[in-house]
Amino acid sequence: MVLQLLPKHLQTIYTHAETTYPEECCGIILGNLTSEGKTLVEVMPTENAWNAETAAELPGDDTLDYSKRQRYAIAPQVMLQAQKEARDRKLNIIGIYHSHTDHPAIPSEYDQKLAWQEYSYIIVSVQNGKASDMKSWTLDDSHQFQQEAIEKLG
Repeated sequence: MVLQLLPKHLQTIYTHAETTYPEECCGIILGNLTSEGKTLVEVMPTENAWNAETAAELPGDDTLDYSKRQRYAIAPQVMLQAQKEARDRKLNIIGIYHSHTDHPAIPSEYDQKLAWQEYSYIIVSVQNGKASDMKSWTLDDSHQFQQEAIEKLG
């Protein structure tokens, strides 16, 4: 599959990632699904809702030791609102984006545990406050991340 997006989408994600540094940013991507791939229509920056309560809801995980510098969460009510807005606009939630602060744009074990197969997961690496690399990932049938091609339109 290919994820198609416009330069303005990249800029929105990069700006969000840089302004939240040294914490991780996160957001929702809306778009259209076709047999050829996904077309991003809108980037919805969200607040990183990671906190001790969120961490405690993850069974058998040591994530209580982590902060917003290493983890992200999108609040359930924000996700529900995004689903409603997407449906009203005849769009789909096609994925999630987040940043890795001072780490590569490669999914972590935590990212893999919480991922859904149908979504694209855009990760932007932010090194010393500057967005430096971005990759998109999808889960295969074995629940392993595979890099997804990104096609810049326009």
